[in-house]
Amino acid sequence: MAVQSKEINLDQLGGTIYPETTNGEQLRWHSPLEAPFHIAGFPWLAQDGIYRRLPLASGAVLSPAVDTLAYCTAGGQIRFRTNSSRLVIRVRLAGPANMYHMPPTGQCGVDCYLGEPGEQSFITTARFKPTESEYESQLYQWDSKKDVAVTLNLPLYQGVEEVWIGVDKDAVISDAPAYASSRPVIIYGTSITQGGCASRPGMAYSNILSRMIPVEFVNLGFSGNGKGEPELAHIMSEIDDPALFILDYEGNTGEAGNIARTLPAFIQILRDRHPEVPILVVSRISTAEDQFYIERRDLNDRRRLIQIENVEQRRTEGDANIHFVDGFKLLGDDFVNDCTVDGTHPTDLGFLRMAQSLAPIIKRLLRL
Repeated sequence: MAVQSKEINLDQLGGTIYPETTNGEQLRWHSPLEAPFHIAGFPWLAQDGIYRRLPLASGAVLSPAVDTLAYCTAGGQIRFRTNSSRLVIRVRLAGPANMYHMPPTGQCGVDCYLGEPGEQSFITTARFKPTESEYESQLYQWDSKKDVAVTLNLPLYQGVEEVWIGVDKDAVISDAPAYASSRPVIIYGTSITQGGCASRPGMAYSNILSRMIPVEFVNLGFSGNGKGEPELAHIMSEIDDPALFILDYEGNTGEAGNIARTLPAFIQILRDRHPEVPILVVSRISTAEDQFYIERRDLNDRRRLIQIENVEQRRTEGDANIHFVDGFKLLGDDFVNDCTVDGTHPTDLGFLRMAQSLAPIIKRLLRL
């Protein structure tokens, strides 16, 4: 005789999984678009006034997919210092969570780190109902005032229309700690670069790197659409005084001939405007699926070789500031097959290993 399964509702079973009332009326609310808040990850924020990773008007014709994905706030951070005994965030998203292989906390959530550069510690992630596109969530509450540096990592795979920060009515908000350098690191790539499929925003590899290396990281990962279009290279080249360009887009290029065609042109566009800025070309990471699909492994090998040859050729021609990293080695040697959610996109473990492998290379290139 078949036994019928029952729907499980943790709220009814005594487990509180959704946010409780935050008593927001007892707080003073601030827009992070105003001083002294610092917002990182949006190079055109001052120009356009919205949370968008690419300019609204650039002269370049973007594909509809890239134009839409630019509204995802991957890599965006709100930074400040406060002595408030409470911190509450109010968020209005462009839409609710809707991904099968990525938790709502990663797609639509905001997580919170406290501490000085190099000493930041995770405390919590916003709590919200995945079916809703607006939420208010308390991130911490102390018994008394405590001065802390705060970093809020914004959603990875959803747009943010409004953010408000709630603190004690008599709390002081002041400038975030200074970066080690004012020059940003720009990362261009795929869904993996964008943060798919981290459990929360702070675990995307660009955000992990920002805790290891105290500089601004600009995340220009576009899910399924990091194809090396020259329009994106031109837009990237417009960012003021970059410290480093990282190109991590092999995974979206398809046939080997595509990256053979796009990579030299992409690099040259960056070089025309930034002749001395280091460029780091990173090939695709290994994935759990690679061990079962021989043709895919062969394709990866061909694309990796093309990238190596491009970098070596430019170095032979005198460009000493271009470098290659074999992405196949970024996940390490043990439990590599457990580093992805779906056989392709990293888990938090995968992203952590990527960042740990890349950090010493980036520090050396930045001379930090």
